[in-house]
Amino acid sequence: MIVVIFFLTLCNLNLWHQLYLPSKLRKNTQNYPTPVMQIDLDLLYSWGAVAKKYKKNEIVFDEDEVAYFYYQILDGSVRLYNSNDEGKEFTQGIFCKGDGFGEPPLFINETYPSKAVTILDSTIVKLSKDKFFKILDEYPSIQKYFLILLAQKIHSKSKTSKEIINQKPEFRIVAFLNSFKKKSGCINEKILIPYTRQEIANYTGLRVETVIRVFTKLNKNNKVEIINHKIYY
Repeated sequence: MIVVIFFLTLCNLNLWHQLYLPSKLRKNTQNYPTPVMQIDLDLLYSWGAVAKKYKKNEIVFDEDEVAYFYYQILDGSVRLYNSNDEGKEFTQGIFCKGDGFGEPPLFINETYPSKAVTILDSTIVKLSKDKFFKILDEYPSIQKYFLILLAQKIHSKSKTSKEIINQKPEFRIVAFLNSFKKKSGCINEKILIPYTRQEIANYTGLRVETVIRVFTKLNKNNKVEIINHKIYY
């Protein structure tokens, strides 16, 4: 019941979360290490998961499509977004290598609330709904990790939403860049940001013209480096 309530809350918030699993699962794990955003691949494959290659800008699933699978990114990147009748897009989340996505609707027999499209050429592992539930039944400790991560995600979403509402465009964009670097594991080195200005605008809720102006300023102040129109941060 607690798990279902958490998932209902996530769907209402348009959140998508990830599940931590240690490399060797133990049913009676008592200590909770710092969560990472993936399920052990060997475990997924042992339960029948398959890997599929997607080209850049290929649809993984559509908004309102029936949810049949849990997805996890082996390589590449995926964007979840909604669009209105005028074609304006709102990014719900960007997921990178190791991230899981698409599971909340599985728990409440709902359709996907957002469209999932690859940002880069990607390899994605998918596991059927029934096998996903069997893993949860087989390993009670996994449900505990779910609850911890769900609580963290809801708390983080609330803080982030408050900050974005009250902050200027530069803050939003820098927060986006920092979040991407943190997820990539390259905190102390400059890396290529593999997103267009339009994609960053969609994610931060800004106009693309505003994003362009901010990056021009950040480049002038040596906070980012722009080489051949590519952003390095």
